[in-house]
Amino acid sequence: MKIQQKNLFDTKTPTVKEQPLADRMRPRDLKEFVGQEHLVGPNKILHRLVENKELMSLVFWGPPGVGKTTLAAIIAQAMDAHFVSFSAVLSGVKDIREVIDDARDQLKYYQKKTILFVDEIHRFNKAQQDAFLHHVENGTITLIGATTENPSFEINAPLLSRCKVLVMEQLTEEHLKTIMNNALQDKERGLGTLDVEIPGNVFDFIAQFSHGDARSALNSLEAAVMLLKPDQTGKRIVTLEIAQEAVQHKALLYDKGGEEHYNVISAFIKSMRGSDPDAALYWLARMLEAGEDPLFIARRMIIFAAEDIGNADPQALQLAVSVKDAFDFIGMPEGWIPLAQGVTYLACAPKSNASYMAYLEASKDVKGKGALPVPFHIRNAPTSLMKDMGYGKGYKYPHSYGGYVDQSHMPDELRDREYYEPTENGFDKIIKERLAQYKKGRSQSK
Repeated sequence: MKIQQKNLFDTKTPTVKEQPLADRMRPRDLKEFVGQEHLVGPNKILHRLVENKELMSLVFWGPPGVGKTTLAAIIAQAMDAHFVSFSAVLSGVKDIREVIDDARDQLKYYQKKTILFVDEIHRFNKAQQDAFLHHVENGTITLIGATTENPSFEINAPLLSRCKVLVMEQLTEEHLKTIMNNALQDKERGLGTLDVEIPGNVFDFIAQFSHGDARSALNSLEAAVMLLKPDQTGKRIVTLEIAQEAVQHKALLYDKGGEEHYNVISAFIKSMRGSDPDAALYWLARMLEAGEDPLFIARRMIIFAAEDIGNADPQALQLAVSVKDAFDFIGMPEGWIPLAQGVTYLACAPKSNASYMAYLEASKDVKGKGALPVPFHIRNAPTSLMKDMGYGKGYKYPHSYGGYVDQSHMPDELRDREYYEPTENGFDKIIKERLAQYKKGRSQSK
């Protein structure tokens, strides 16, 4: 019985140049692979598995275009295993049974283990997933699944318990630039036989709007090059206009390191400060569509929540941090959704910069008057010598006075200084009333 061998890296067929650039440029080993250093770097899990030729069932969880399929094929080739790949969208239980029968024959006639790669494994229903269980457990097949969805929710617990879940991260712009540069230089599989010139800003543009997806970056690069006819010298110069056509996205006026960057972020902050959610959303969209780092925006929102909202709405800071965590968890392209929610909340929240201004005033005194001595009555006295020197003497324990006590906690020179002046806005008003009660209580305790 002769079984058809499947090799993802077979580039000797006459039709290889007709394949999309992204398929032609698939890395053939870990040395060519870009990104996922936490998995493929020296002494990391996949590097060790390949180096030691150890097989185990895996689930790759990550966004599109980060190398899930490619890594599965690299592992199979390194292990000299029979590699079968199919999509959960198009395959059923009948197909699984055929793969199992094929895997048994591979082991019997060729002494080859079978790696079954299932793309979008989360789309398999319970019956389809259950069909794998016994055969994964007894070693007939080694399963490698790929999913963009949380495996804990989408894959049956019995099957998931037999697999090691590896989280794959979105590729950075630098990763994408490296991948595109490799394609431009590769004469065998890439565009290296063509005389192509791509200015740095155009290279950056394609990387930014590929959103961490290597397949998207290579497809856009190939489209940009193919849209051009060589000039009289045979050179193809990819302009920003050509890249826009290839990416199908217009480059906005926005230099992340220049004046426009500061202009737009200033407009964004001032729109939220002015309680204008519509304008804030517009400037948010301007930044995101121009390729601004969303985590930079999230950091500015956290600062804004503390500086401009403060205690007028104490939940604002918590929400801003949650927005950052939410974006960190889901990334782009959906990451704009929690960012938009956070922006509208912050813009509509009551405003108070009382805490911010109070600190600035306190800082002035620290810088202007130096390190004033701590009053003796609020010093700590852990030793008998310190007690004898008067440390802690006369300290009034507030709980013994109902929480209100006439006692200064400032250096003597600043005894009557007040920095914090809550506003009448939101929760700030309650704090202001509370402070008034504290002062009244202290005066009554004299």
